Amino acid sequence: MDGLIMAGQLLLGLSILVILHELGHFLAARAFGIKVEKFYLFFDAWGVKLVSFKVGETEYGIGWLPLGGYVKISGMIDESMDIEQMKQPAQPWEFRAKPAWQRLIVMLGGIIVNVIVGIFIFWMVTFKYGEDYIPNDQLVNGVYPGIIGREIGLKDGDRILAINGQKVIKFDELLSSKVLLGGSKLTISREGKAIDLTIPESVLNSISKYGIEEFVMPKMVAAKIKKVNGPADVKVKKGLFAKLRGFFIAEEPVKIATPAFDAGFKEGDSLLAINGKAVKYLTDFTSEVEKFAGKPVEVNILRGGKELTLTPKVANDGTVGIIMGRLALPSKHITYGFGESFSIGIHKGITTITDNAKGIWKMITGKVSARNISSPIGIAQVYGSEFDWEKFWRLTGLISMALAFMNLLPIPALDGGHVVFLLIEMIKGKPLSDKFMEKAQIVGFVILLCLMVFAFGNDILKLFGK
Repeated sequence: MDGLIMAGQLLLGLSILVILHELGHFLAARAFGIKVEKFYLFFDAWGVKLVSFKVGETEYGIGWLPLGGYVKISGMIDESMDIEQMKQPAQPWEFRAKPAWQRLIVMLGGIIVNVIVGIFIFWMVTFKYGEDYIPNDQLVNGVYPGIIGREIGLKDGDRILAINGQKVIKFDELLSSKVLLGGSKLTISREGKAIDLTIPESVLNSISKYGIEEFVMPKMVAAKIKKVNGPADVKVKKGLFAKLRGFFIAEEPVKIATPAFDAGFKEGDSLLAINGKAVKYLTDFTSEVEKFAGKPVEVNILRGGKELTLTPKVANDGTVGIIMGRLALPSKHITYGFGESFSIGIHKGITTITDNAKGIWKMITGKVSARNISSPIGIAQVYGSEFDWEKFWRLTGLISMALAFMNLLPIPALDGGHVVFLLIEMIKGKPLSDKFMEKAQIVGFVILLCLMVFAFGNDILKLFGK
């Protein structure tokens, strides 16, 4: 069921963006009197169509191959590879009969629409939902690094104060492209001292391997705390870092043969100290409990505003049988006006495109691995197994901007390849030969096919933990 929800969100998001992208080409072509023969969501490869109907001179439909969509513009060498049409004399309604500047606008039409759609989505989502964030200064206990955080040089309890000298106001800034793309300098506070750490350029490789999400500390964090009926399902701390918070007992201790129940622990108790040592991190508690397997320990707790001392006898396997939860951190909500939301939408749109450009450049220069390329499988996982309109639209906006950038790449068969050829034509004063365009289109298809196979291979290997 989770897979169906992920696939459904991906299909809905991409279908909206593909239709609007192709609509950009369609409207620009019709504005210049160019005939559009087909308008399809998905590809009707080998003539197989799920739905088709004709309005005027254009056939509309849905193909069976869900790898995008297309408009077949008359008199143009494109994915349809209609070479026979190109052998006939040019007609005034054909793409090739129009001035180069008009053809350039037609090819940029889809990209322009994707940019407009992305900014519009960011604008409307910001206006409707505002912004919720945790002030960075509320993380008084700092962060708990995962594998990636420790690779960077972070330690338990570090407080991240600034990125590239700019004070961090919102915790989410620590999960922004300034950090995730590498090369930035973190200023941290450790044991009262300010220390600078430089995030390696290759951090994106680790993020691709382990994920960028703030990992979740499970209820029964660490194998040293378990239920009577079996061990905890411990999640490996693979992410960047988690916010350190206070801990409390999330569920009433099991009544049968648990030290916690016998000692009088209750749901909602907050842990303060064990054997006189303050419990700042959960590991402070679990490691101390482990040392006293089979012996009593003194635990100070907070219950109803009062401090109490309980003395459980630790089980021989080093557990006391409690299930832990984390205290919520204070958050803030900002509501933005219509105009403010528009400015934020434009800023997010520009940032998304520049982040994509930086990421591609890092791959080209070898600073990060090409294994960071994701296929629709990876995108579906980001959408998640629960449908949430706010998350759906935020991610769809990001994908819209990413599609605009990717389509602008100078690869034959993409809009960017056609744009490059048109610019060359405008400089030379004459079009490139049909034979060259045919070969370029084939080369472009091969490149895109290889990239697609590589991306799917990446995500399939990740699914199997490779």
